[in-house]
Amino acid sequence: MSRPDASTELLAPTKLAIIMRGLPGSGKSHWVEQYIASQPLSLALRIRRHGLFSTDDFFLVGGEYRFNVARLAEYHQRNLTGFIQALARGEPVVICDNTNLAHWEYMAYEAAAQALGYGVRKVLIGNPRDPRHRALCAERNRHGVPLAQLCSMAKNFEDDDVSVGPG
Repeated sequence: MSRPDASTELLAPTKLAIIMRGLPGSGKSHWVEQYIASQPLSLALRIRRHGLFSTDDFFLVGGEYRFNVARLAEYHQRNLTGFIQALARGEPVVICDNTNLAHWEYMAYEAAAQALGYGVRKVLIGNPRDPRHRALCAERNRHGVPLAQLCSMAKNFEDDDVSVGPG
């Protein structure tokens, strides 16, 4: 997988919101790690501490991922709240690292960022409609999401104006 685009916009953002999109196992979190690593150290540390939001983090218990569907809506709301609070604080880069396959899943993130004067970059990793990509995601996703569920998730994918990354 190649490194994220290190354009001037990404290296010296004034106010940038990044919305990741893709199936579990597509490489979204890897892309985010590569992006953060490409930033100056002070900005990278700031993004890690105050600008990176993933609903998956709420399912970590003692370093182990324990998905609980009963908490999903609550955790998505908490993730969105943290993201909006970071925007309101004026963090230079704020990232939503969720699947965001359908527009409704990320429209509140995008609207909040735009309302608070952020540029928004949506990054799609891989093609959810590609059967080979889904098979690869099934092999490498860290959460044990089976191929059948990935195929079901892919049916909800909506195209949008996004930067496409490898996957």
